[in-house]
Amino acid sequence: MDGYKLFRKDRQGRKGGGVALYVREQYDCSELQYETAEKPESLWITFRSVSNKGNVVVGVCYRPPDQGDEVDEAFFRQLTEVTRSQALVLMGDFNHPDICWESNTAVHRQSRKFLESVGDNFLVQVLEEPTRGKALLDLLLTNREEIVEEAIVDGNLGGSDHEMVEFRILTQGRKESSRIQSLDFRKADFDSLRELMGKVPWENNMRGKGVEESWLYFKESLLRLQEQTIPMCRKKSKYGRRPAWLNSEILAHLKHKKAAF
Repeated sequence: MDGYKLFRKDRQGRKGGGVALYVREQYDCSELQYETAEKPESLWITFRSVSNKGNVVVGVCYRPPDQGDEVDEAFFRQLTEVTRSQALVLMGDFNHPDICWESNTAVHRQSRKFLESVGDNFLVQVLEEPTRGKALLDLLLTNREEIVEEAIVDGNLGGSDHEMVEFRILTQGRKESSRIQSLDFRKADFDSLRELMGKVPWENNMRGKGVEESWLYFKESLLRLQEQTIPMCRKKSKYGRRPAWLNSEILAHLKHKKAAF
């Protein structure tokens, strides 16, 4: 195609499969190489920012339905390497129709391993509509939700039985200005909280109550005392649906846990 650079990763040993990515010649980009004994059908292209806002890696992957555990593990290692310090947008047909993305659950073992890798690398799956029949096979994943927008599933290309996926990547990201209210535990008066909790006549007030009633009474009492002893603070979040509690310190501890185990 005129005006485009072609990056490709062909399937070895048999016909079909493989992945390719066409990139406009105006973009400064190069392929990242990951040498492994097993060869996942994946391609990783890094795009260098012209405004020093950080590079973005675009990944393309095809996972055959009968792919073995060894190749899956090789892909998971590549994914971990890519997401260490870079923004990532990953797309492809992963053939995990049993995954429920609303609840992050799956029936099959390999699908659960894939979900685990997605979670370990703090990726968000953007698409909500099925891409082949009633199945969501083609995924759009990112670790920077703010740089992906206008994702739509619409129409077929040529003779493919998969729907096309269109989206935009913002190299500078969009700034979210939502203000999130949360408890400021750093300024909490835990001594007063313990003292107030100790003054509640728990035994008398829960006498004759069932488990559910007792739990609701305890929860309501704790929340009421919490309001008296733990101030609220407002945090500005730029990460869309990422939880407010998932800060850089927690991310560092999670990555340390992952490396240890």
